[in-house]
This record gives sequence, structure tokens and C-alpha cells, in this order.
Amino acid sequence: MYSSSLAEAPAIREPLHAPVAHLVRGGVTEGIHYGSVVVLGPDGEVDFQLGDIEVAFYPRSALKPVQAVAMVRAGLPLEGELLSLAAASHSGEERHLAGTRRILELAGVTEDDLRNVPDMPFGRAVRDAWVREGRLPSRPAQNCSGKHAAMLYTCRLNDWPLDGYLDPEHPLQQAIAEIVEDLTGQRIARVTVDGCGAPLFSVSLNGLARAAARITTAAPGTPEARVADAMREHAEMASGSGRDVAALMRAVPGLLAKDGFEGVGVAALPDGRAVAVKIADGADRARVPVTAAALARAGVDPALLTEFAGEPLLGGGVPVGCVRPVRALDPVSLPACA
Repeated sequence: MYSSSLAEAPAIREPLHAPVAHLVRGGVTEGIHYGSVVVLGPDGEVDFQLGDIEVAFYPRSALKPVQAVAMVRAGLPLEGELLSLAAASHSGEERHLAGTRRILELAGVTEDDLRNVPDMPFGRAVRDAWVREGRLPSRPAQNCSGKHAAMLYTCRLNDWPLDGYLDPEHPLQQAIAEIVEDLTGQRIARVTVDGCGAPLFSVSLNGLARAAARITTAAPGTPEARVADAMREHAEMASGSGRDVAALMRAVPGLLAKDGFEGVGVAALPDGRAVAVKIADGADRARVPVTAAALARAGVDPALLTEFAGEPLLGGGVPVGCVRPVRALDPVSLPACA
């Protein structure tokens, strides 16, 4: 079971990653993706691990469900699609932009109050359309805008200053840091700045998995359960059309899943089983099949995970190989690569 006491912060050092996936082309291992993987059982204990699951690392956007829980604990009243958007790395579709503007309207603020960096939409198809239309980068289009709008709303509800809401010493960020430590069960190792400009908290991969498990096992109606329910019921609002994490939540009943830049993924089931993945080189082509293999190790029916085996490697336009999880992770392997 999970302890109420906090463990010390994870060590800051070079991670001791291990091979987690092989790039196989024509029956020959062409490349190796290194990383770390942890699988937790329903009791919160480590059932399986590869690499370095206790070293300090940055979860990037995989920590957004935890940030959303912190805001709900601080009074954020959002539900459904808008709460899912508050935990989103969205694709910049019109529904995401409209949702962000709705949160800003509820908060009584405007786009000018956002302090995330202007960007083009994250979704490839949406971004391509913006380029064709000559549209420019904007703060609402940036993939973290829902989170930032929710941060402003949380500040307004608590009479916290809107200016400086991204400062690690701001009351909002202090409240978020407290919940990061509470749900991961460990002290934060270091605080830096994420790509969007918000504070980024360094924990361990094991801590990230614990946090996801605590969110999915929380009692109905709690802030944790509200965030989990919103993300599962509105998976495309937390990501976007055609995104792998949305498809994964649709495929596996009750699963909560979130991705993050630099090859981070976390997923948890309502009974507390959870997995977390970090791909050392940040490659999504390895993150997806490794996460699927970790879920199979956690007991998810492999038949539900077949579409997440990874995209084939092409040669001359035809499949000639694949990215295959290492045998230690996936002993009953997916069909062998060509």
C-alpha cells in the first residue's frame, strides 16, 4: 500500500538506462532505443522494471493530470471536456481553442493574460492547415493553453495574483508542487521551466507511476477521480484526433494515459496497476510499443493492444521491419519483424 510519508527526492545523476526496444530491419538489429520502464501492481509495489526507475527525471506533460488534480483541490470547478482540456497536450483543433477561450471567459480574463509561449498547433494535420492558411503562432494554439487557462481561473478563484502565475514561488505553483509531492510520494528533486513556460518538477519514473495509480484508484467525486473521469470520457480533448494516447484510452477500458515530450508515457488502471516509460532519446516511435508491452506485462489483454505495436519500418514503400520491445519486456513477442 502507499505510504503517507514522503520519500527523499530522487538522486540527480546520469540515468542508468537499459535497452528497451530494438529497431529491426530485414531481420537485423539496426538500432537500439534505451530507456527505463516500471510496472506497478495493484498494491503499488514494483512488479517489473528495466533501466533506472528511481533517478530524477522530468515527466514533462505526463505530469499534467497531477497539475490538474492540484487545481481542482484548489477549487477549480471545471468538469467534463473543459477539465480534460486543463490536463491536455492538445493538438490545436478548433474545439481545443474554443475550450481554452471558454475557460478564460469563465475566469473573467483574456488571451492577453496567458503566459504560455505562442506556437503553431501541435497536431500535424492542424499545423499544416494553419500554414496553408497563413495563420500565425498564438498562445491558444499552443498545446498547453488549456492548462494555462485553468491556472488563471484557479488564481482568480483564490484571489491569487494573475501576474507572475508561472513563478515557482507563486501561490498557485506552490500548491501544485505540494500535490506533486503528495501523489508521487517523494520530494521534488529540482524545479526548472517546461517548454510552455510553466514550472517543471523533477521526480522519479516510479513516482510518476505512483501518482497515476493514486489518481485512478481515488474514491468517486474526489479531485483525482474527477480528473481521471474527465480525461477518459473526453480523451480527444486531452490530446487530439488520431493521437495514440486517446486511442489507448478508448481501447483499454478504464485506462488513464498521458504522454509527454522526450519519450515519456504513463498509464494506470482503476485497480492501481500502472506503467511509466521514459525513452532516453525521446523517440515516440519507441514510446508507443514499449508502453503497450508494459501494459501487457501489467496484465492488460494483448488483444486490446495490437494497434499499438508501432508503425512498420518501410523500405521502398513496403514494410521491412519494426520497432520491437526487448524480450525482457515482451517475452511473448508480437509477430517477428521482417
